[in-house]
Amino acid sequence: MKLRDAVLGVVALTTLAFAPASLTAQGPPPPGYGPRQSWEAPPSQYQRDIERRGFRDGIEGARKDYGNHRRPNVNNRDEYRHPRVDRRDRHAYREAFRRGYSVGVQHLMNGNMRR
Repeated sequence: MKLRDAVLGVVALTTLAFAPASLTAQGPPPPGYGPRQSWEAPPSQYQRDIERRGFRDGIEGARKDYGNHRRPNVNNRDEYRHPRVDRRDRHAYREAFRRGYSVGVQHLMNGNMRR
């Protein structure tokens, strides 16, 4: 058992030693990706799950538009126009989505693009 473990360890180290740099080292993630930032946190007044979800979905919508080089417009997001939520939650979700989208656009695009 110890011999097998030692052999596996040597194989693993050898593999890493000869792996291309692109597999072992990565650059920083694109803007807006990676660990959650404080700007991504739903505002404290959003007490309901549907509001927090709408805010997060809005940020994700802004990320998708940014990543696809689209002009920012919340009305072009299907998730905003046709949210998959109960009818009674639709207004709260859309308001939170709009705010999250706006925060995402401001952060990701530095507010330099016209709305």
